[in-house]
Amino acid sequence: MRYFIQLSYDGTAYHGWQIQPNGVSVQETLQQALSTLLRQPIEVVGAGRTDAGVHARMMVAHFDSPLNPPIMGDMVYKLNKLLPRDIAVQRVWPVSDDMHARFSATSRTYQYYIHTRKSPFLRQYSWLVTFPLDFERMNEAAQVLLEYEDFTSFSKVNTDTKTNLCHITEARWTVGEGAVFTITANRFLRNMVRAIVGTLVEVGRGRMSVDEFRQVIEQKNRCSAGESVPGHALFLTDIQYPTPTPIP
Repeated sequence: MRYFIQLSYDGTAYHGWQIQPNGVSVQETLQQALSTLLRQPIEVVGAGRTDAGVHARMMVAHFDSPLNPPIMGDMVYKLNKLLPRDIAVQRVWPVSDDMHARFSATSRTYQYYIHTRKSPFLRQYSWLVTFPLDFERMNEAAQVLLEYEDFTSFSKVNTDTKTNLCHITEARWTVGEGAVFTITANRFLRNMVRAIVGTLVEVGRGRMSVDEFRQVIEQKNRCSAGESVPGHALFLTDIQYPTPTPIP
């Protein structure tokens, strides 16, 4: 039987989602808790791979187990007792065998947070920016992203991905006391959001025009884009799936 599990986590103490040979990951921690609870080796597959220090308000993973739903009724409570305080499970539910946490997802949304005044309460989850930014120009440049599909310029080099094509459906800055960049796409490349934000900041500082931002995308060269912004201000906030297939 296949199950989906929805969780959230503070990524500060982890080397990202994916299991690493020399660091603690969210995936490893969740697998250990599930294996302990179900008394059998459990492997979980996540909807994506957040980088070191990146957080998730919503992550979805799947795992397979022979146990049936009634036995797993109080699983959320028991898992949360086993997991550390910076990982929380919200829901576990059965899905059809053809559902896959990663490949069945139709969209993912990330948000990046910026604040402009020093704050002891925001420093862990938002990036302090002390220089002025033109968010109107940054929003104009962000809309250019929707016109393209090849985002090689914003991807880490030498990754194991077969394609750098992504379909972005939303990219915008919302300004209040600070600023939040929201971006939605069917998939993301490694380091993509942080590289996009770093390049948009170059536009906001007046160091790059909107036309030059467009050229960065078209050059398909990571060296043309801006620096990646810090990971601690980035959150995976939503993952969408098609209407569930009825379970036989």
